[in-house]
Amino acid sequence: MTTLTTADVEHITALDATGQAELVRTGQVSAPELVTAAITRIERLNPRINAVVTPTFDRALDQLRTGLPNGPFTGVPYLLKDLATEQTGVRFTEGSAFLRENTSQRDQELVRRLRAAGLVLLGKTNTPEFGMAPTCEPLLHGPTRNPWDLSRTTGGSSGGSAAAVAARMVPAAHGNDAGGSLRFPASCCGLFGLKPNRARVPLGPAYGDAFGGWAAEHALTRTVRDSAALLDAVAGPEPGDPYPAPPATGPFRAEVDREPGVLRIAYSLRTAEGHPVHPDCAAALHDAVRLCTDLGHDLAEQDLPGLTADVGDAIGTVYGAAMAWIIAYWTRERGRAPRPEELEPYTRAYGSHGRRVTGGAYLLAVTTVQAFARTVARFLTRYDAWLTPTLAQPPLRLGEMTSTEDDPWRTARAGAPFIAFPAVIANITGAPAMSVPLYWPEEGLPIGVHFLARTGAEATLFRLAGQLERARPWSHHTPDTAWV
Repeated sequence: MTTLTTADVEHITALDATGQAELVRTGQVSAPELVTAAITRIERLNPRINAVVTPTFDRALDQLRTGLPNGPFTGVPYLLKDLATEQTGVRFTEGSAFLRENTSQRDQELVRRLRAAGLVLLGKTNTPEFGMAPTCEPLLHGPTRNPWDLSRTTGGSSGGSAAAVAARMVPAAHGNDAGGSLRFPASCCGLFGLKPNRARVPLGPAYGDAFGGWAAEHALTRTVRDSAALLDAVAGPEPGDPYPAPPATGPFRAEVDREPGVLRIAYSLRTAEGHPVHPDCAAALHDAVRLCTDLGHDLAEQDLPGLTADVGDAIGTVYGAAMAWIIAYWTRERGRAPRPEELEPYTRAYGSHGRRVTGGAYLLAVTTVQAFARTVARFLTRYDAWLTPTLAQPPLRLGEMTSTEDDPWRTARAGAPFIAFPAVIANITGAPAMSVPLYWPEEGLPIGVHFLARTGAEATLFRLAGQLERARPWSHHTPDTAWV
């Protein structure tokens, strides 16, 4: 194996996962060289950014020695988010001191599919405790810092993965999303983040679904083609899944290069609870509206109907029950309840709230949000997508959304104006949605815009995203910290 020069490494890390895989496939770079370059970057950059909390470099090198399968991403380095997705023999904490010494005893089906695609897994990335905060600042591992400004949040809950990709540690990384956890970090870190349709990627064997079908697995990427090709590599049902996703009409990767035709796109700047929108986020929306109009699409300003206070209360009930379920699940798995000091103040408060939710109250909340989902579905019979800013504010400073013993609900109260646009609608309906990094202020942080599509319409989003990427390329944007 030859030794890569600094120029070689910079060239490689400027490529997306598809480009890196092509280097291996054509023999220009070996898989060990690619992986070693990624490990070197993680070791150099991670002390400042804190994206990777459990390195598995020795396991990755063993994987190389035993041979890699011939897949679409053979030899490409990849990271797993330390939430929900388990890897046999690897520490698995979900950002909680309660799981500090926990080691996974099985592989999730998604992990098996990622390996079959030829990806080399280099470790686990940081996440807020149990993924339930819009910032990646767990007490167990400490905060992940945004590569664009080390004093700012990466967003949550896939913030560690987003930071690693933005800093060019790896070209793409795993994430999951039960209310915006792929799309928020994508916006904060200048990446493309797609939440696939419900059941597109299986959650087994541990779960049939999660949060009543709100949770989805996928990735943070720098390019649209990587997102599409990664979804092709892992999508499809597993025996025993509770329900299937609508069938795809063909490979998602092929959709990226197809023109979307004239789309009818609704857009809005109104937040769900009247929270103000930062000028940069408003500018990002207006810029996206102009770009989509220039590309020939039909844009109409239109608020999403039906998002009433009752629906908001029902969403809160479901999340409270979900937190209680998470604690109960891990209590069962570990054979004991967590001690108070093993859970963060926000988790304890949220879990206590959730335990007061009765079965009847939970099912009433599910009825309410499912009725709302039908309202959204009817709305989207008139439009191909609904466009908003991804977030109502640029990335906040670290510490602004963290709870304390004296103020356990600070995370929810401070986070609400930040995540004021209802990304959770995609989770409630099960429909696909994406954050696209179109707006880059001359001074400031990247700002994403959010598109919600109809159920099963990932193809529409990939076609539109591919068109937007061709019109306004973004993958060349690189934070200064990537080269420190």
